[in-house]
Amino acid sequence: MAAPQPATPPGHTDDWWRGAAIYQVYPRSFADGDGDGTGDLAGVRSRLPYLAELGVDAIWFTPWYLSPLADGGYDVADYRTIDPAFGDLAEAEQLIAEARGLGIRTIVDIVPNHVSDQHAWFRAALAAGPGSPERKLFHFRPGRGEHGELPPNDWPSQFSGRTWTRVEDGEWYLHLFTPQQPDLNWAHPAVREEHEEVLRFWFERGVAGVRIDSAALPAKDPELPEFVEGRDPHPYIDRDDLHEIYRSWRRIADEYGGVFVGEVWLPDSERFARYLRPDELHTAFNFSFLSCPWDADRLRAAIDDTLAEHAPVGAPATWVLCNHDVTRTVTRYGRQDTGFDFATKTYGTPTDLRLGTRRARAAALLTLALPGSVYLYQGEELGLPEAEIPRDRIQDPMHFRSGGTDPGRDGCRVPLPWTADAPYAGFGSAVEPWLPQPEGWATYAADQQADDPHSMLSLYRAALELRRADPALGDGPLGWLPSDDGVLTFRRSPDLICVVNLADGPAALPDHTDVLLSSGPLDADGRLPSDTAVWLRS
Repeated sequence: MAAPQPATPPGHTDDWWRGAAIYQVYPRSFADGDGDGTGDLAGVRSRLPYLAELGVDAIWFTPWYLSPLADGGYDVADYRTIDPAFGDLAEAEQLIAEARGLGIRTIVDIVPNHVSDQHAWFRAALAAGPGSPERKLFHFRPGRGEHGELPPNDWPSQFSGRTWTRVEDGEWYLHLFTPQQPDLNWAHPAVREEHEEVLRFWFERGVAGVRIDSAALPAKDPELPEFVEGRDPHPYIDRDDLHEIYRSWRRIADEYGGVFVGEVWLPDSERFARYLRPDELHTAFNFSFLSCPWDADRLRAAIDDTLAEHAPVGAPATWVLCNHDVTRTVTRYGRQDTGFDFATKTYGTPTDLRLGTRRARAAALLTLALPGSVYLYQGEELGLPEAEIPRDRIQDPMHFRSGGTDPGRDGCRVPLPWTADAPYAGFGSAVEPWLPQPEGWATYAADQQADDPHSMLSLYRAALELRRADPALGDGPLGWLPSDDGVLTFRRSPDLICVVNLADGPAALPDHTDVLLSSGPLDADGRLPSDTAVWLRS
């Protein structure tokens, strides 16, 4: 086995992740380097200078592995192979090295709950038949009913629809997501061993960290009991077995100087914090802030709760406004209901994009001023809205499994606009992208925004530059200051203050010596308009 490769570039401290700005790349939609309509690693490599100029510390890639793409790559067929649509392993290694040369680390995605139905293990399990060792790597069970015609239990899906699929020999297999994503049996030692080897494989190729998808789901009650709302412990969410798994992963990460970020959706703050103990995950995504409405009291509560739940274990918070699963910020904040909930997504929701953009600009400064690390989803720095995809072009399984009532997640995955006067806004060549770009998409192009000092891109660049230059705008303390109703005012250092006005009218600013950055102009009296944020030097 190759010697461990350090994940930390020269000149950077080992705890870089505590205050990092991390950019999420959805490879299919970032940039198309070979002109076939699908984003790829060549496209990412060509845009590394853009990311360096933006000022991010790391890139998190959603799955780039071999996959039939039944669920946007989260159905992995082989963790050691790059999907040919994106490139190959040598190019991934080159990308990791080139990014490191620019001071940008790489984080990859691991999906421990399930694999693709095209994975070699699952294909072998289907061929081997009931009772075989191959089937013990998954959750195969006989059905209920006189002829086994009913599924083994009634567990609800993370998507709509059934969680069990019957195979030709009569047995059923468990899938909390789509039938193309069979759940692994984490009680089997081979499952644990394989994932530990996968972690080593990628750490040895120079990745700095791993994002863990659906991190609270892999362990299951071996009895597979009927689902009862409120059952404690839950049969498949946040089971205690998970913590030993992540402790073994942490030991591997520590060998390589690597870090973890977990996707942990849990309402119980005490149980959430268990995943962040010093010998488990380094960080976890903060979904209470992401889903919070544009409301001062609720945002302050989300911030306070987040910091409080991280404090006992000494872990930094993470902040994110949007990702590849969630309605884009500009659109969400331009609606009457400014929160986010998968259950409420629907077609034709009225949206005021001007209002949403103003709030998204303010939210950018709020998020980048909070203590801890921040994740920025590709296109947020361009102020992209959610696109409504024609029904005949939708690819997301959430849409189909809902019977067509859920618009799905493709609207936030539309290929990025790079060049205003190029075909398909410069995403690739003259080949139409895999998802259609809405009319007027080119008006958001990066080349247009780069020359506009008032653009969303210029705002993000300026904020990230200040954040990097001032240690106070990373991990560290936050102190609330007195403010009027609807206004959030907090201090990040003895001389740095952030003010966000969510009230209906303008707000007076606290005493200060300089305005470092504002999401919009102050009014004629030097007050902060509604839906505007500012960083002050006091």
